[in-house]
Amino acid sequence: MGLPSWLVVVILGIVEGVTEFIPVSSTGHLLIAEHWLGSHQTDLFNVVIQCGAVVAVLPLFKDRIAMLLRWREPASLVLNLKILTAFLITVAGGLVIDKLGIKLPDNVQPVAAALIVGGVLFIVVEFLMKGKEAGSEISWTVVIVVAVAQLLAAVFPGSSRSGATIIFAMMLGTSRVSATEFSFLVGIPTLLAAGGYKILKGLKSGAHEEWVLLAMGTVVAAVVSFIAVKWLLRYIQTHTFVGFGIYRIALGLVLLWALLPH
Repeated sequence: MGLPSWLVVVILGIVEGVTEFIPVSSTGHLLIAEHWLGSHQTDLFNVVIQCGAVVAVLPLFKDRIAMLLRWREPASLVLNLKILTAFLITVAGGLVIDKLGIKLPDNVQPVAAALIVGGVLFIVVEFLMKGKEAGSEISWTVVIVVAVAQLLAAVFPGSSRSGATIIFAMMLGTSRVSATEFSFLVGIPTLLAAGGYKILKGLKSGAHEEWVLLAMGTVVAAVVSFIAVKWLLRYIQTHTFVGFGIYRIALGLVLLWALLPH
């Protein structure tokens, strides 16, 4: 006998909220959770609860967002242009991916592989950066690389959008805190635009949802996301990403082991 639908939705909302901005892959974890629960959700469901998780973190960046709204100030204008550039590159690439009909695989093997590769990269980059002076400035090279990282994460579930953008920025010498903040600032409009596009597309194609359950999952994802991101922003002030790297590798290996014939 399966779990009641409301409980499945709550569990998926918690999974989305915890993993959307933490660099462990929300898409990968949702895939894993759906396999475990035996309940495959629609793309529309996953996109809407993702949007809930994204909107919930806006209050945590109220000072930075207020600064961005003062767009006539030189520093604000430059940062706005950098976010806009990364966003437009991602949008253009995303539309190409959509037109080509590239879809996320619905099996666990590629998720496990991407988790392990990303975990190894985090550990290696943290090791190489140990003792080195990292910069807080977001260069234009970082902007382009972050946009490319977002597209890679869109194609390879398990790589993690936040994980890929943060690690690529750090590889170019950006500090952990600056890389994380820029990843989040770029991610907010990117994820909301992608979500809005997919929601409109789903509704136009006549997608049907259990709207009460969808609302429940969205609220749960939003509350949990707020708590998770607030914790992460404090955590990275004094910790490295090595712990996340170890977790990714361990989870990936467990998944590969579970797929072996027993």
